Amino acid sequence: MENMQAVNNFVAAYLKKKGFKEAEQLLEDLQNKDSAPIDFHNDPELAKFIHHFSQSEDDVARYQDGYSKLRSWTYSSLDLYKHELLRVLYPVFIHSFMDMVAKGHLQEARTFFNNFREDHELMHSRDLQKLEGVLSQSHLEEMEFARSLRQSKVNIKICQYSYDLLLQYLHKTQSTAMLGVINEHINFQVSSGQPSSISDDAEVVTLIGSCQDTANQINQKEIHWGLLEDSLEERLEKAGGLLSDSEKTEEENKEGDGDETKKRSVESGKQGASTKKLKKEKALNATAKSARPEASTTPAAPRVKAKLPLPLMSTEVEQSILEDLRNRVQLSSVLLPSVSFYTFLNTHNGLNCSSISHDGSLVAGGFSDSSLKVWDMAKLGQQGGSSILQAENDSTSSEHVVGPNGGKRSYTLFQGHSGPVHSATFSPLGDFILSSSADTTIRLWSTKLNANLVCYKGHNYPVWDVQFSPVGHYFASASHDRTARIWSMDRIQPLRIMAGHLSDVDCVQWHANCNYIATGSSDKTVRLWDVQNGECVRIFIGHRSMILSLAMSPDGRYMASGDEDGMIMMWDISSGRCITPLMGHSSCVWTVAFSCEGSLLASGSADCTVKLWDVTTSAKVPRNEEKSGNPNRLRLLKTLATKSTPVYSVQFSRRNLLFAAGALSKNL
Repeated sequence: MENMQAVNNFVAAYLKKKGFKEAEQLLEDLQNKDSAPIDFHNDPELAKFIHHFSQSEDDVARYQDGYSKLRSWTYSSLDLYKHELLRVLYPVFIHSFMDMVAKGHLQEARTFFNNFREDHELMHSRDLQKLEGVLSQSHLEEMEFARSLRQSKVNIKICQYSYDLLLQYLHKTQSTAMLGVINEHINFQVSSGQPSSISDDAEVVTLIGSCQDTANQINQKEIHWGLLEDSLEERLEKAGGLLSDSEKTEEENKEGDGDETKKRSVESGKQGASTKKLKKEKALNATAKSARPEASTTPAAPRVKAKLPLPLMSTEVEQSILEDLRNRVQLSSVLLPSVSFYTFLNTHNGLNCSSISHDGSLVAGGFSDSSLKVWDMAKLGQQGGSSILQAENDSTSSEHVVGPNGGKRSYTLFQGHSGPVHSATFSPLGDFILSSSADTTIRLWSTKLNANLVCYKGHNYPVWDVQFSPVGHYFASASHDRTARIWSMDRIQPLRIMAGHLSDVDCVQWHANCNYIATGSSDKTVRLWDVQNGECVRIFIGHRSMILSLAMSPDGRYMASGDEDGMIMMWDISSGRCITPLMGHSSCVWTVAFSCEGSLLASGSADCTVKLWDVTTSAKVPRNEEKSGNPNRLRLLKTLATKSTPVYSVQFSRRNLLFAAGALSKNL
């Protein structure tokens, strides 16, 4: 009897909700006429179905109504607490959507998603694009992104006042659906005191790839961030006899005319350096601290043994590198680098990447038409003055214009890929170049023979990035298949596969000692991997969008990462903590690079600027002050604006000349 009464009530509630007023009135009249409840049907299955249907209708309404009211309440909150409370809306939104999908209300979930997605489009567009593909209950299990969201809690930093306000609201309005979502999927990290300011929002919401407890556990692992033993710079320091008397005087004085002389030597050295095609990354296997004015106050980086067998270096190459090290300009916040900018013309939006050999003599470009093109700057210069233009706005910069369609083909064309080329990297000696493509392969080319030597197959999806190690021979790749892989030139299969990211691995970078690689991903995290066993030894959490670029400091202690929103973060590798966020770019940071002695950081962005940041001020802050100190210690020293050229790559030569490259854009 009670069961039938309940069914009648459910039917009446349903008719009322759907607006069937006449049917509702008729049902009410019938019930009033007979004292006993109406037995619509004796079939218990029908009663069960009506009961379940009514409950599910109620569920959907609770999610839609609950979220809508929570959203209105949050937006009308006091400004002091509003930005903290707004952090709660996004995780509540996506988990409400996924709960509705899990319960089978697919159409209602889609409507809910479309109604409110605009609120989160600015901050989380990439995540929303993925969730848009969740169209059934099975998708929640099949899609790794959705599954990881369902399995781990979102961490949100919030002050006690904001937390209390939220709980009071939820209890007062009896929003059980919202309370359930928050209880199940959000982990609040409540702090005492006033709400945090919007400016240090970098780590407040960590959504995926970021189970903080897991990261903390991994970040306890021991890593050896020092430099390789018996580096060339150590040899240079020991063999003081290699330096002439005048050079020794320069090394001792380290100021005034000495710096100017060295600066001139770099300018002239660059002209004759085309025979020594060595990439700046070679310098990363040693630190310039022996030649730094701060050497007496800054402790030297520890020395470590190599985990990979290192390739042998010929005496000729060794002498060439030592000559570059002796002629290196010591940069600082007072003495900024000379900049040489290479501009690609008439690329018709087809240029995807660029790379420059260590001395600037060779410039490579990877294109959407699956071609790789390499320009020899010495030959380009001989074709006449029209090929090289001096920049008008900066006496220390020169701008070389590279026109793919200009002249009688001023470049060497490398053809072999069957998809857009996304990355290119010169070997430290400049005699090889690697390219990665959407065709899932990596190709090794000889710049001496102008031919393709090897095609490396292993990834199953587009390969976004490839980087030679500082010592050559080994290289690392990053792919859409969510893995990074380590290879050696003499083997067609990868030596190691690094798996753990929850989304694309967009960029990869070697540590200075070649024992680790760092990977940046669309899951908004950077990971550090041990090359010997393929284990993840650090997870760096804090970015709010996909990571596009990485750089390691020459002493191996720090790392910089740039993201899609224009944020750069400086990390202490040993602790896994962010030292400081660098805010200044207004668009994607496509490239970052440390100067050879590690005192400056250069960054290039889609906002058509190269920026120079002062690293020394941050590195010198004592450990005990790091937590309480000013979070924006890294000063922006200079902004170098191009006319209309998004910056694809920046890198320092071993003599500390800064090279940058990009394609002129007429759309800006």
